Order: sequence, then structure tokens, then C-alpha cells
Amino acid sequence: MNLRAIQAAAVANKVAKGLNVSDVALEFALLTAEVGEAITAWRRGLPDFGEELADIQLYLVAVADMTGVDLQDAVERKMRINESRVYRRDARGVPIKVT
Repeated sequence: MNLRAIQAAAVANKVAKGLNVSDVALEFALLTAEVGEAITAWRRGLPDFGEELADIQLYLVAVADMTGVDLQDAVERKMRINESRVYRRDARGVPIKVT
């Protein structure tokens, strides 16, 4: 299943269950909560870490859909941009974008 199909299926599931599909601020809040749950699962070595990452993905595609973003196109475009970037490390070893 590609990202576009995941986005469509996630939103269809939310619609079918009567969940939020219009309040962007609420969806960002719920996404933030899921990030917190994922970091907790990772830090504690819990077996549901992957499920928490999946929750993040599902909330993210919902935000994209609510705001009219085809996330697959956006990710592919951003990956092309990132591939062309050049970095150098400063005196502290921190990567600094130069292009």
C-alpha cells in the first residue's frame, strides 16, 4: 500500500467511525499526544512502539487530508530536495546545510 492509499484508507476509516476529519488543531493535538506515547514506548522498550509509530502516521495523513495535501507527493518532493542538499560539519561536529 502506498502513502496515497494509506491516506485515503485512514480518512475513510475516520469518516466511517464518526471521528474528527475537519478540526486541524485538534488533529495536531492528538498527533502530538501520539508522539509522546511513542517516545515513552521507545524509552521503556515496550512492545507497542511500532504501533505508536503507526498511530503517528495515521494522524499525520489525516492532517494532510484535512489541509488538502497529497502527502505522497509532498514526501517525494521533499526527498528530492533533501537528496540534493550538501552539509558540512562545524567545529562542534554539527551538520550545517550549505546548499
